[in-house]
Parts: sequence; structure tokens; C-alpha cells
Amino acid sequence: MSKEKNMFPQCSKATKKTLVAYSFILPNLIGFFVFTFIPIIFSLLLSFCEWDSGNPIKFVGLKNFITLFTKDLSFRIALKNTLYYTIATVPVTMALSLSLAMLMNKPLKGRVFFRSVLFFPYVASLVAVAVVWMALFNPDRGPVNSILMAVGISNPPRWAASTAWAMPTIIGLTVWKSMGYYMIVYLAALQGVPSELYEAASLDGAGRWKRFLYITWPSVTPTTFFILMMLMVATFKSYDIMYITTQGGPGEATKVLAYHIFNSAFVNSQFGYASAVAMTLLSIIIVVTLIQFKGEKKFTNNL
Repeated sequence: MSKEKNMFPQCSKATKKTLVAYSFILPNLIGFFVFTFIPIIFSLLLSFCEWDSGNPIKFVGLKNFITLFTKDLSFRIALKNTLYYTIATVPVTMALSLSLAMLMNKPLKGRVFFRSVLFFPYVASLVAVAVVWMALFNPDRGPVNSILMAVGISNPPRWAASTAWAMPTIIGLTVWKSMGYYMIVYLAALQGVPSELYEAASLDGAGRWKRFLYITWPSVTPTTFFILMMLMVATFKSYDIMYITTQGGPGEATKVLAYHIFNSAFVNSQFGYASAVAMTLLSIIIVVTLIQFKGEKKFTNNL
């Protein structure tokens, strides 16, 4: 308390505590303002301009957005790929994470070891995980295709080298890397469910499916909405996995909006146009997030 009095000698006790609390969050607030808020505002303003970083900024109004929605075929492909990637990745990751969490919540021998193994891809380097995954699915020398040929499939998929299979390959990599983390999140929620509820349900004759439907699922619903929101945002802005593995190819089969932003800005030096794409992506994420919050509130009220 003596330090607080020296710092704020003329303030009341409540005001001192408030000022001390704000002093702790001030460094993070400054970092957010400088490295996040200001760039977002600058990007918003730049979306109405043309700029190649070498010439003066030129205001063009809605030209970038008009071009975006009427002339840019790559944007439409990237938007379609982003939706495909998100819609496929999110439910598969959630289903596997919940299933693994329920399995790891049982009194199995060696479950701590298996939890660690499943969580390892999340904490491992993305480059290392991607290299291992792409080696497994190498169309010519990978063990996956070797096994498929051994069981009688003479023409296995070309995986990342095929326009039809490249995105499913990336989706599999994303699920493999992230499901361990969300398994831990679900596991924490499951461990908070009182065991007495399951015992009472068993005595009443409820089977596994009914126990899951009426006890487990309602108990993990808040966690499910949290994971849903985190996964949706992560997949919509995903860029690094595509950059490391396929560079958006073959062709534009794995080109997503975030990668399209990167190409427009740092390859083609169209920073104004890239900002317009970024603002469009931000708008999509905001709308999806608001829908999720509304759906969570409605679902919670119906429980």
C-alpha cells in the first residue's frame, strides 16, 4: 500500500486500486493500439485507395471493391476455397476432439501418455508437422499410397499434387495439428461434469447415447460454442499452412482469402486492393461471429 500512496498521493483508495490495475494492462493496451488497432484503421482507409508503396497514395473510392466483386475471378475462387476449407475443417475437428476427450476422460492405462501424444502436433513447429504430413501423403513415395496400393488400389490419389485432393489433404493436416488442443479444452469441460449425474442416469437405465445426449452434450455446450468460434476465425484467416505446403496450388486449388491478400500485397504490390480484400474478410468474420453469439444465446435460453 505504501507504494500505491507514493504513486498516487492525492487519490482515494478505490481510485488508487483502479489506477494500479490499469497500469498493469497499459503495456498490452499500448501494444494492441500500435500493432493492431492503428494498422486496421490504416488498412480500412487504404482499401479506398491505390498504392504500390513506391508512388503516392491515390484515392479511388469504391473502385477496389467493385473490381473485387465483379472482375476478380481469383477472389471468387479464394472465397469458395475458404468456405470449403472452413465448412469441412470445423465440424471434423470438433467431432474428433470431443470423441478423443471422452476417450481420454476414461480411466485408461497410459492415458497421460496418449494425451501428450495427441497434443504434441499442436505445440510442434508448423513447418515440421507440415513436412511430416506431406511426406506421409507423398503421391510417389509416401507410406499412405504404398499401403493403398498394397491393399489393391492401383491408382491412389495424388493428394497435394491433385487439384481434387489438395484441399482435403490440407484439411487433414489442419485437423491433425489442432485437434489435440481442442481435445484438452473439451477434456477440461468433461472433468467438470459431476460423476453423480452419470451414476444416477445409469441407475435409471439410460444407455451411453442418452447419457451423452442429456448429460455430456448440455454440459459441454458453452465449450462447444467457444471452440466453434475459435475454429471459425482460425480457418477463415488461415494462410501459413497453404504457404508452407502448396503455395495455393496446384493451380488455385488451395488458394484462400488470406493467401490472396498476401499475393495482392507482397507479390503484386497492390496494397490498396489487398486492403479491400482484407476488409471483406474481416466483415465476413464479424458477421459469422455475430451469428454465432446470437445462436449461442438462443440455444442457451432453450436449455
